[in-house]
Amino acid sequence: MAEPPILTLSGISLGFGGEPLFADLSCAVQPGDRICLVGRNGSGKSTLMKVMAALTEPDAGERFVRPGASVGYLPQDPDFAGFATLGDYVAEPLDEAETWRAEMAMEGLKVPAGQDPAAASGGERRRAALARVLALEPDLLLLDEPTNHLDIAAIAWLEERLKQTRAAFVLVSHDRAFLRALTRQILWVDRGQVRRLERGFEAFEDWRDKIFEEEEQQRHKLDRLIKSESVWAVEGISARRKRNMGRVRRLQDMKAERSGQRMRTGTAAMALESAAPSGKRVVEAEGIAKAYGARTIVRDFSIKVQRGDRVAFVGPNGAGKTTLIKLLTGEIQPDSGKILLGTNLLPAIFDQARSALDPERSLWETLTHDPDMAVSGNSDQVMVRGRPKHVVGYLKEFLFDERQARGPVKALSGGERARLLLARIMARESNLLILDEPTNDLDVETLDLLQELLDDYDGTVLLVSHDRDFLDRVAGTTVVMEGDGRATVYAGGWTDMIAQRGAPPIHGLTDAASEPAKAPKAPAPAPAAKAPAPKPAGGARKMSFKQAKRLDDLPGEIDRLGADIAKLEGLLADPELFAKSPDKFAKATAALEQRQSALAAAEDEWLELEALREEIEG
Repeated sequence: MAEPPILTLSGISLGFGGEPLFADLSCAVQPGDRICLVGRNGSGKSTLMKVMAALTEPDAGERFVRPGASVGYLPQDPDFAGFATLGDYVAEPLDEAETWRAEMAMEGLKVPAGQDPAAASGGERRRAALARVLALEPDLLLLDEPTNHLDIAAIAWLEERLKQTRAAFVLVSHDRAFLRALTRQILWVDRGQVRRLERGFEAFEDWRDKIFEEEEQQRHKLDRLIKSESVWAVEGISARRKRNMGRVRRLQDMKAERSGQRMRTGTAAMALESAAPSGKRVVEAEGIAKAYGARTIVRDFSIKVQRGDRVAFVGPNGAGKTTLIKLLTGEIQPDSGKILLGTNLLPAIFDQARSALDPERSLWETLTHDPDMAVSGNSDQVMVRGRPKHVVGYLKEFLFDERQARGPVKALSGGERARLLLARIMARESNLLILDEPTNDLDVETLDLLQELLDDYDGTVLLVSHDRDFLDRVAGTTVVMEGDGRATVYAGGWTDMIAQRGAPPIHGLTDAASEPAKAPKAPAPAPAAKAPAPKPAGGARKMSFKQAKRLDDLPGEIDRLGADIAKLEGLLADPELFAKSPDKFAKATAALEQRQSALAAAEDEWLELEALREEIEG
């Protein structure tokens, strides 16, 4: 007999004035479910999570939890008030005999247990909140944006933990790679309804688009029928003394149905406009180093960034990614080495902390009081890429309504704050975008639009992100910061970087979920500068275990590299590729050069090792 649901919601209705957020909503979470809860920013995902967690009381309907079952909830903004340390916060809901579970979770997530929450970073606070809910080991985990502020190593650890858990879980996350790796069901919150699909996140976009297409067809049929019946009703006045009142009532019902339909929210009308181009060289760093006391941020680092490049910086939290960008843009000076900045640079900055937003100001004031956007002598106009616009009209382009315009920033969701900050930076002309964690809290549709805008942007982009899917879509170069002063430059995005390293990056930066769900595992070529295998000196005449294993592995690696090269050569054989997509052509050319170098290095290494084996065995 099948187990009953862990959690059931029946007939839930909820509104905060105006149009209801949910109406007669019903859903259930079964044992073993791995659910992604998806929907547009503002559709009610976090509110639905709070109803599931019994933190928000609906206006109508019932919430039922199976007797004996427990529910754990991770909020977006945990409250650490009253706790002296992060460790105290994690262990608080546990009995003394269970505190070992808190210690294990903190060890896995590298939570500094003795840290004062007030002095902790966003990543440390998020890891502590995760450790707390995981240590409870509930039957159902409700996780609202669990990957926000986590570095890729922590995301990888969390992925593995959730893959192994026997608990059911519901996730709200913007991280496509995370959702693809973990989920098997979808709950889609859309215009007050919740639809369910028994497939993982990989199927969401096709499913969503199919439903939208069917809705559009049904709406078109209804519009045609209303038009036809309206013509009959008008003409019937003169053609007949007595009209068919049944048809008249039917027409009224159809019009009521049409007017009651909630139209789906469009995408934000975001636009990026480049200023006059910068010089060809944007920044050139030669052998730079920076340290704060005993902590080395970067040492002996060199890079050339040219106009139009998309450079991503990845690494553990605290590795110094933001500091390195500040070095490269001249905001701070290196201890040694040389940095040359290009000419005519006009930067626009999206900062991780959203520090440009005053939570007490209204959205209206946020835009009209911005020196770069204010229109002299006019309190309801903003300057958008050199043209004045009404502040409410501009906010509507970013999916805010008139009521929100006068409300405070602190009332916005995380995704809405991100959109407001994007509205600020996109109002300016720029030729250098500095994006520090831009993907946090953004919904899938807005992420898609942001990626398209960056693809079409003529300027240069410096990007910090832990979103592996976004890195693969956007980055042409990836700089990996190891956390010990080392920073290494790789061609391509996240998956390309993993392939080029040839070994797991240190500090747990690699993970099984780094590969796209439908793609085969990326090859792991040997570094181009690999030194030849050393020959044994005197006495002992045998290969080391490491050398023997490498000799066994190399033929397969060489075959994979050859297959990669053949695919890339086939792509570059298209004579129209450069004209249609110069960025794609450049990426493919760089990838081909890298794989050809790696293949040559791998073949040389195999020859060296094979010669060593023959010498020993002969």
